[in-house]
Amino acid sequence: MALGAAALALTACGGGGADGAGSGGDDAASGYPEQDITFVVPFSAGGPTDTVTRLVAEPMSKELGKPIIVQNVEGAGGTIAAGQVAAAEGDGYTVLMHHIGMSTAPSLYASLPYEPLKDFKTIGLVTEVPMTIIARKDLEPKTFEELTTYLKANADKVTLANAGVGAASQLCGLLLQDALGVKLTEVPYKGTGPALNDVVAGEVDLMCDQTTNTTPQIKANKVKAYAVTTPERVKSLPDLPTTEEAGLSELQVGVWHGLYVPATTPDSVVEKLTAALQKALADDNVVTQLAELGSAPASQEDATPEAHTKQLSSQIDLWAPIIKKAGVSVK
Repeated sequence: MALGAAALALTACGGGGADGAGSGGDDAASGYPEQDITFVVPFSAGGPTDTVTRLVAEPMSKELGKPIIVQNVEGAGGTIAAGQVAAAEGDGYTVLMHHIGMSTAPSLYASLPYEPLKDFKTIGLVTEVPMTIIARKDLEPKTFEELTTYLKANADKVTLANAGVGAASQLCGLLLQDALGVKLTEVPYKGTGPALNDVVAGEVDLMCDQTTNTTPQIKANKVKAYAVTTPERVKSLPDLPTTEEAGLSELQVGVWHGLYVPATTPDSVVEKLTAALQKALADDNVVTQLAELGSAPASQEDATPEAHTKQLSSQIDLWAPIIKKAGVSVK
């Protein structure tokens, strides 16, 4: 398993976070934060989760009054980073940004060093990102309907890139194959960036990935885009039809991102982080940048520990039978 790190210090300026009055460890947390905070990202720098993290880290840093260091810890579909944060001291200085993989890991991995609902406290939902089905620019089909016909006729010849086991791109790819009843040749990469680069270069045929990663390539006409996997069209890609419009309503999936801390973190620290997150999600630059990437910030109601814990639990239950049916697991 690969372990890589890339860090970016976001210099803090301006006021402090909202006061918290949670249970347990309040005295120790009264001065929080007193030092730099590390946001751990389970995937490579430049990927969609990294992009979202760095976007919200800057206004959160300003709100909390301390620098936030973004650290990329890659490997094993995000489980290395999640395990690292789960085992960290619960002092609020080590925070995990994770996506839908937080809910699929229990079903994908036979042995995990953590339990998502037991070993973490949630800070809140950050954003929900649509997925797009894209291909190398010169792939023959011109529409999504033509693509589905092509895949059924040439399944054994088509390569499908993903960012590794448990990555959002792999999960979306599984749903695509299941919906069409085909088995494509999957090509796993160590991160979304290199996978997308090979689609652009024409080294692999197909990929299903988040709009935060694919929108710039689609707008630059470097890849062929077929559909977006949400019920409604994405404002930043208005000409891209939905999978439902194209006759494949069962292929609907979005990727959410959330923030987490070790379960031993005092509630008062969680409340300060949640308050900073909500302030960041209302930041004009965050709203604008997410819109350009085909996404939007989570609502204030969803950017809470209570709401995101409920979502995480329901997503774990949702993905378990899907992954079991696909027969995908890691021992």
